[in-house]
Amino acid sequence: MSSLQIENLESYYGAIQALHSVNLHVDAGEIVTLIGANGAGKSTLLMTICGVVRARRGRVTFNGENITRLPTTQIMRRGLAISPEGRRIFSRLTVYENLLMGGLSTPPHERDKLFDHIFTLFPRLAERRTQRGGTLSGGEQQMLAIGRALLSKPKLLLLDEPSLGLAPIIVKQIFAAIRTINKSEGTTILLVEQNAHHALRLADRGYVMVSGQMEMSGTGDELLADEGVRRAYLEGGAAQ
Repeated sequence: MSSLQIENLESYYGAIQALHSVNLHVDAGEIVTLIGANGAGKSTLLMTICGVVRARRGRVTFNGENITRLPTTQIMRRGLAISPEGRRIFSRLTVYENLLMGGLSTPPHERDKLFDHIFTLFPRLAERRTQRGGTLSGGEQQMLAIGRALLSKPKLLLLDEPSLGLAPIIVKQIFAAIRTINKSEGTTILLVEQNAHHALRLADRGYVMVSGQMEMSGTGDELLADEGVRRAYLEGGAAQ
């Protein structure tokens, strides 16, 4: 059963078309990754799913409901959460306060259990719970952004470039946490990444986006083995 179904989706920035008849589906319990070069339209797709960018044509269905025209607040209340590109944490708020912002719609009696879970997933956040977000390292801020998204107990977690700008050892920790979120909690994940090597190894399935269009799709292993994907995304530094 598809948790997320995207059909013939088109969106624009002014007169410039960013997405061209995009089709994609994410089944419940899957990790699906979307790879592509910078500017391919990956983040635009996530923003269109969330309603921040309005679709000009096509349909976004989540758990059987057409959410294409819903306001962003209503879309997120359906059980979606996003950890955005650039993290966008509140730099003046503490770690604890940042996390709390993600759980404003979560019943208070469930929050403590969620906090415990996130601090187990990211022990560094527990150590820095009273520290201001702006003083954290890049990796710690990424952990915080993911943790904040988890405070809403999402059925579908959208992750936009979680490894961007991070040291290799931190990247491994982030991807290990993503696997745990999916396997231990059953959270469905749509992962947008330029680090194709790590993303495809983690994914059940993947898509390759080029200039706002889906060029190909397959299992993570199939895409890792594809010669065109290897040349474009896996050779040299991309495979580190």
